Amino acid sequence: MTGSHSDRPRQTGFSLLELSVVLIVFGLLAGSMLGNLSGQRQLAEEQRARRQLELSLEALYGFAISHGRLPCPAEPALGSDLADAGNESCPLEHGVLPWRSLGLAETDPWGQRLSYYARREFTTSPAADARAGFMLDSEGNANIRPAASAGNKLADKLPAVIVSHGRNGSGGYRRNGQPTPAGHPDENENADADLIYVNRLADDHYDDLVTWIIPAILNARMLAAGRLP
Repeated sequence: MTGSHSDRPRQTGFSLLELSVVLIVFGLLAGSMLGNLSGQRQLAEEQRARRQLELSLEALYGFAISHGRLPCPAEPALGSDLADAGNESCPLEHGVLPWRSLGLAETDPWGQRLSYYARREFTTSPAADARAGFMLDSEGNANIRPAASAGNKLADKLPAVIVSHGRNGSGGYRRNGQPTPAGHPDENENADADLIYVNRLADDHYDDLVTWIIPAILNARMLAAGRLP
């Protein structure tokens, strides 16, 4: 005698509704994980860029001690395959960091060259009877502000400034020597080849990283090396 229908094993499994709920939950978890990974990657890139700026600044101080002057900027519009790309081009004041002259990486983590300003008074070679091309009382002329429209200055009388143009690259030069157009006024201020630079917290419109030669530190190191009287 065969068993009744009620005696048969019940089939188990997910209903379409339950499967939908599971897929939604997995989708939310995956999206959260991807968002966290993206945030971690962006943070790592920013940390690398800040470290690169620190190394670049130290290279400038070291160059000044060795040569009695700061290096001139390199021509920004030269492609990487050209012989003069990355070499300082005196008496240029606005350009990109001369990565070949300093033995540094060409670009930041986002593939843009570092913009670099150096006042000509500080990049002039020393005279035959001098150990430095500038004097202890020489002053820079660049300044840092918290916004393009701000009247106050965060730093003033700076001889040299370095800029990483951040993830969006706005205002920077790529390896092929082509510029990325600047957009927001604060980022445009870091790319318009004048003496005003902006340094502030990043947001949806601004992600530049800026550093500069501090005159007191430059003088102290030059004095310690016997480059200044």
